[in-house]
Amino acid sequence: MTEAVEALPPKLYSPAVLALATELAGYPLEDSLDLRGEARSRTCGSELVIGLALAPDGMIDRVGMQVRACAIGQASAALLARAARGRGAAQIASTCEALAQWLAGEGDLPDWPDLSLLAPAKQHPARHGALLLPWKAASKALSSCAAAG
Repeated sequence: MTEAVEALPPKLYSPAVLALATELAGYPLEDSLDLRGEARSRTCGSELVIGLALAPDGMIDRVGMQVRACAIGQASAALLARAARGRGAAQIASTCEALAQWLAGEGDLPDWPDLSLLAPAKQHPARHGALLLPWKAASKALSSCAAAG
């Protein structure tokens, strides 16, 4: 019996993932967040709109989101929002790229606080698009700022 339990893969929707998903209530999409980016997953139809405000040094100061996604997409969005403050466009873009490579089996899990909580999603390709949503939307928002500036 013990061997069978040890052989089970980690749960996709663990209590930690579900708890993360509920954190999004703390990051509402407000009108004052004028940098906007949107992303949609072709595989699952999940959608995310992110709003960002930058500090005078050009780093992220505040984050808000409107998310229509599964718990994996919501948890990924919460992880980005939790640790985005003080980070810039290059770090968001490199994390997005590294995350896509990791999901494709071509690299390591990026160094971002608590991202390992989403590791079980790697075994579920239908969830990859939702997991990438916040990173793609944030990259779009930040690149729109660079293009305008």
